[in-house]
Amino acid sequence: MNRLIVIIILLIISLILGMLLILPKYEDLSFLRKKIQEKQVELQSKEVYFQNLGEAAEELKNYQSQLSKIDSALPDDPQLPLLFDYLQKTASQSGLVLKGISVASAAPGRAVTEIKETSLSLVLSGSYSAFKNFLSTLEKSARLIETESISFASSEGGQFNFNLRIKVYSY
Repeated sequence: MNRLIVIIILLIISLILGMLLILPKYEDLSFLRKKIQEKQVELQSKEVYFQNLGEAAEELKNYQSQLSKIDSALPDDPQLPLLFDYLQKTASQSGLVLKGISVASAAPGRAVTEIKETSLSLVLSGSYSAFKNFLSTLEKSARLIETESISFASSEGGQFNFNLRIKVYSY
């Protein structure tokens, strides 16, 4: 009988020790398994995300010509010397004389992604039809150019003096 009581007491003590020593380790193991599952789900979602990015990059390659047009319409900087040259040639080809050009204002974008605006003032001389051709050519150019204001006055010989204010955009 004493032997039975000792066995039962030892069994109870071993169960208590087992609960005190093994149960915390089991809970830690369960917690780690849950974390592993969460990380696996996160890893899978990131793999899907990067796969979608790769597919989007491949699809963008199909639109390279359209993207290059956007890059030319909105360059990284105003590229004023190139723009001045373009305006001079366009005025000349349209039959106008570019008498003056100046940067009226440059408004930088507030954030990195905002578009910068640069206003230019042009003084042109020529016929009205030549001025219409000039405006038409500006409208069709790859560069994003917006006409802000136009004023003109008559001068000698049926020629007009045009004061044109335009706005160009860049990143």
